[in-house]
Amino acid sequence: MSDVTESDLSQPASELRGHDCVQSYLKTLDNSPGVYRMLDERQRVLYVGKARSLKKRVSNYAKPSGHSPRIATMISRTASMMFLTTKTETEALLLEQNLIKQLKPKYNVLLRDDKSFPNILVAKNHDFPQIKKHRGAKKEKGDYYGPFASAGAVNRTLNQLQRAFLLRDCTDSNFESRTRPCLQYQIKRCSAPCVGHISPEDYGALVKDAERFLSGRSTNVQEVLAKEMQDASENMEFERAAALRDRIRALTQVQTAQGINPKGVAEADIIALHLEHGQACVQVFFIRANQNWGNKDYYPKLPNDASPAEVMEAFMGQFYGDKEPPRQILLSHDIQNDDLMADALSDKAGRKVELLVPQRGEKMELIAGATRNARESLARKMSETATQGKLLKGLADAFELPEPPTRIEVYDNSHIQGTNAVGGMIVAGPDGFMRNQYRKFNIRGEELVPGDDFGMMKEVLQRRFKRLLKEDPDRSKEMWPDLLLIDGGAGQVSAVREIMREMGVEDIAMVGVAKGVDRDAGKEEFHRTGKRPFALRHNDPVLYFVQRLRDEAHRFAIGTHRAKRAKSQIKSPLDDIGGIGPKRKKALLQHFGSAKAVGRANLSDLTAVDGVSEAMAQSIYDYFHEKG
Repeated sequence: MSDVTESDLSQPASELRGHDCVQSYLKTLDNSPGVYRMLDERQRVLYVGKARSLKKRVSNYAKPSGHSPRIATMISRTASMMFLTTKTETEALLLEQNLIKQLKPKYNVLLRDDKSFPNILVAKNHDFPQIKKHRGAKKEKGDYYGPFASAGAVNRTLNQLQRAFLLRDCTDSNFESRTRPCLQYQIKRCSAPCVGHISPEDYGALVKDAERFLSGRSTNVQEVLAKEMQDASENMEFERAAALRDRIRALTQVQTAQGINPKGVAEADIIALHLEHGQACVQVFFIRANQNWGNKDYYPKLPNDASPAEVMEAFMGQFYGDKEPPRQILLSHDIQNDDLMADALSDKAGRKVELLVPQRGEKMELIAGATRNARESLARKMSETATQGKLLKGLADAFELPEPPTRIEVYDNSHIQGTNAVGGMIVAGPDGFMRNQYRKFNIRGEELVPGDDFGMMKEVLQRRFKRLLKEDPDRSKEMWPDLLLIDGGAGQVSAVREIMREMGVEDIAMVGVAKGVDRDAGKEEFHRTGKRPFALRHNDPVLYFVQRLRDEAHRFAIGTHRAKRAKSQIKSPLDDIGGIGPKRKKALLQHFGSAKAVGRANLSDLTAVDGVSEAMAQSIYDYFHEKG
């Protein structure tokens, strides 16, 4: 940001702490807007905040009284501060939320799950547009509709849209290679444009109908279809009338499945918060084109005594950091600096964004429904967390850990006779499986003997902890495990302990999980360094918990291996030729039909392909000639 300047004052002149430390910065500050960071004695960021006037905000922290317990504790731990000045307070708000997402300070409200949302894309790079699910940057030519709350919501809508509008979902290469209709045509979910069963004009009319529906003009679409069905019936075109009837039913099913379909709200996000016992659930419903496109719940990490206004503002700033806001956002609670947030979101969207806390009418009913969902979701989450807490305490008791672990890492390998070998790491904690922390490792060691499970595990652990030592040497980011679960007995545990000792990481508890003498689930033995192996009774909940962890690691490793194997099986020799990108590869395969046919082609045939120069043709020819 060109209007942001940094004042690096992280090292105060003296070894001051708390209020005295904060006070020492006041003489260096003016009334500029900006962002401040409070750091502890190890230079770990405690808190990131914004200010309309840095001098006034920091002077509040310099006062010895009048603070909440959380703020008082934060001030007492402050050993230095850093400041970034901005041109406007809106810029300060945006910068604050970016830094919070990046640094994850202990005393800020943190959004823990911030994945992108899928859209429906009607691609426009083909005479017969494809309708499909899209996630990520909107680089492909076409019209995007969304966001949808989940891939499941998109898939359900796509399924019904294909029934209603008979649009293709196949890839362009598959489309070009068809000589007869596929199964989608047989089950009446595609009009088979690939083999000429529908003209471009008629297919284009279906596309327009689908886009009208996705834009909220579904009533008009259904009225037109109903009239066409009536006309077909009167003309005794009963097969066509039946097809139109099925399309109308499919449209009705889409609307029914969507549940809430507000008449007076065309485009909005509904954001509702429920706070209870220091925990929070935020429910977000997506309303687009007067249709409910799904909802998602979030459980932000809260500091103690966070207020609803503080939680809502922090959530919105982080949630819309990489998402386009709708024209209207309905909130269950007022937020701090609502005018500032509206300005920031409007600047981001390039149009006006309105924030409302409705008090009556349909909008209030929408908020009430979302709030009820948030309350019920938090109750379920708290129940699950309580159960998980008991299991973690039982695990600590069983393995003689000083306290229940907050981060458990479980490792597993998968391969077939050493080929396509991968390692998998899954993570679990107080909130259950932490899937956004899972990691896969493509085994690189060329000197490994095929099937050397220990060698693979050694590589995985070395890569994992060398990176951890580099990125977080002082263990300040809660990325270090309290417990490692290893698949194996005393030998594996001893070997892994030696690997960890070589890297200087010897203070992490480690347990090997080995099958019993009959290799039956329920007869597992647990191995720890310097202690006798032991088993848990067959109906112990902790045993089931460990089995679930191990099975999840195995599932993840197997899934990763299968994906890698499938990718290697469809790999084309063309991928290994320098200068052959997706477009040239597609052109070659469409021209010759297969990579094998490309390899048999002569130079003149190769240069006849669009985008293949004489030099490129020579490279392709030489590659296959040398191979042959």
